[in-house]
Amino acid sequence: MTPSRPVPPPAHDLVLVGRIGAAHGIKGEVRLVSFTEDPKAIGDYGALQDADGKRRFEIATLRRVKDNIFIARFVGISTRDAAEALNNLELYLPRAALPAAAEGEFYHADLIGLAAVDGAGTEIGRVLNVLNFGGGDILEIAPAGGGETLLLPFTTACVPSVDLAAKRLLIVPPIEIEAVPEGDDLDTFR
Repeated sequence: MTPSRPVPPPAHDLVLVGRIGAAHGIKGEVRLVSFTEDPKAIGDYGALQDADGKRRFEIATLRRVKDNIFIARFVGISTRDAAEALNNLELYLPRAALPAAAEGEFYHADLIGLAAVDGAGTEIGRVLNVLNFGGGDILEIAPAGGGETLLLPFTTACVPSVDLAAKRLLIVPPIEIEAVPEGDDLDTFR
């Protein structure tokens, strides 16, 4: 049995730093969502690229709308039609272009592809993705034996150690708690 999605290679060297949104106006401007720690820093790294590295985008102007959302104009994009063609395009930088992560912090790209092992060192699977739906990071792990991916919170309780040099992280799955059907006596289930 194979994992439901392929595991990316461990040498994932691009970091997602932004996403282009809808066109703004008629002169080629777009909404730009920044994922950098300091949102305005997205304009400080030079040319950004698409996922396959075939297209490069240099920010000509950048003005903040709110928090991490900007109105941006890219060099060479001067019409609404050209701007609309970029909608939902994700923008990346090579990992080497970014500063080192602080102690206890990690770029998602550093975690993707790492082996997830238990306390005995047995590989449970590999990190397929790092998700965040607003409540904190969640590791999506493709099981070594195949099947449905596992979702684990990326907390020190569930992931007490990350060893980037060894390309692995230790996982301690949370205790599963079953819900008691409504109207049933809790003592029945003990």
